[in-house]
Amino acid sequence: MHLQGLYAITDNLLTPGPFLIERVEQALQGGVRILQYRDKTADKQKRQNEALALKSLCAQYKCTFIINDDIELCMKVNADGVHLGVSDANIHTARQQLGNNVIIGATCHGSLDLAHKAIADGADYVAFGRFYNSTTKPNAEAADLQTIRNGLAKLNVPAVAIGGITLSKADELLGAGFSMLAVIEDIFKPASITNNISSRCSAYCDVIARY
Repeated sequence: MHLQGLYAITDNLLTPGPFLIERVEQALQGGVRILQYRDKTADKQKRQNEALALKSLCAQYKCTFIINDDIELCMKVNADGVHLGVSDANIHTARQQLGNNVIIGATCHGSLDLAHKAIADGADYVAFGRFYNSTTKPNAEAADLQTIRNGLAKLNVPAVAIGGITLSKADELLGAGFSMLAVIEDIFKPASITNNISSRCSAYCDVIARY
């Protein structure tokens, strides 16, 4: 699958259950190319039901569907891929469980060394950030954009930027060489809902199309 474009991530507070499908569909209508389902709650049945609904919706819009952290859920709903944090399952182990056709993404924070290791272990894309202040993950460690920019060209897989991204920052990140922009709050925050999620995503896609 082509890993490029706007990468939206769901959030328990910004896309709660009763509004999840409606808000995600608006984002897909706006041009989101990759969707990550992120839900850390303990209700396995709820997460499975929501993931199945999102998987179907993503298929309708030809959007790549990624599960956050949960290999078992990824397999159960036949998602396109899984995204693993540094403290989550081992990438090599995940690859053995999921096979070669499932996408595996890896969080690398601000470390090019982590990215090279993740790629060697079988990751299909790597994620760097946060580059800006994030209210969704305020305690996430900061990454230095200049350091990462200098190493992106040497990576042989696509890279996604994440953390506090707003539309005004898109050019800076795309110019640095990122293939994907992962956005949560700037798409799904209440002001965006008032201003139309779809049009917000379209604005991102217009910027991305220039690169």
